[in-house]
Amino acid sequence: MATDENPERDEKAERGGTAPEPDRPADRRPMPPESRARAPQDGQGHAADEAPQAGTERAAKSATRGPGMTGRQRLVAGLWPPRLTRAQLIVALLLFILGLGLAIQVRSTSDNSALRGARQEDLVRILDELDNRSQRLTDEQRRLEGQKTELENSSDQAEEARKQTVEKEQQLGVLAGTVAAQGPGINLTINDPTHSVEADKLLDTVQELRAAGAEAIQVNDVRIVADSYLSDVRGGVEVDGKRVTQPYRFKVIGKPEDLEPALNIPGGVVQTLEKEQATVSVSRDEKIIVDALREAKRPDYARSSSR
Repeated sequence: MATDENPERDEKAERGGTAPEPDRPADRRPMPPESRARAPQDGQGHAADEAPQAGTERAAKSATRGPGMTGRQRLVAGLWPPRLTRAQLIVALLLFILGLGLAIQVRSTSDNSALRGARQEDLVRILDELDNRSQRLTDEQRRLEGQKTELENSSDQAEEARKQTVEKEQQLGVLAGTVAAQGPGINLTINDPTHSVEADKLLDTVQELRAAGAEAIQVNDVRIVADSYLSDVRGGVEVDGKRVTQPYRFKVIGKPEDLEPALNIPGGVVQTLEKEQATVSVSRDEKIIVDALREAKRPDYARSSSR
């Protein structure tokens, strides 16, 4: 049976509540702290590998946060540089294309219009003009339908056809300029002391009058018909090869309530001519006489195809 060789040490252990330390040789030294830190934890050497990696992550986090960084600086550091995925890039590209298309559409629909700055009275007058044009077309349709009904129901269709032929001939003569015409309309006078009004401006005037329902037009002593042309010459303008000089006097037969507003719309004929430093005057008249005539030309090659 073994006996304790050091009773004094056992007594001290019992008093202090600590286990007695075994005797150790005098030549043994305690293990350095560095050696104990590098000792494997699970017997496979994983602890030694994980410790540097964890230290690296902590160092990166501390470098990102920074000891003296504010909350805004940490937010900026976390958002920049951005980390974008492929899906986010595709969505951003699609949104850019959509925005570009909307911008082009808005720009195309927001082009400057001559009626944008018009007054309410001008817009109402333009609307009335459109209504009048629509009413004229409706009346013309009814008239043609009435002629058709008369031809179908007349007891003497040959006589009725002859009357309508004569009436149609007179109408075509007015349009062709081979017969004189009279009726309500307007007188348009253009004074051009600076000779800045060219043929294209007069042609725009003729086209605007035709669009407003003019049935017969005469410029000075020249009858305007479907094949009329205007050209610039020195000191004036030629209409169908005949020289006309200012002041240019237009005699126009048609509905005055349609013709005059058509010339005075914002950005229309009157404003355009006034920009050229010309003076324009328009007056209504219940009886306009268009007596300038055109020679009826017989076609050389065209023949009627009706039997």
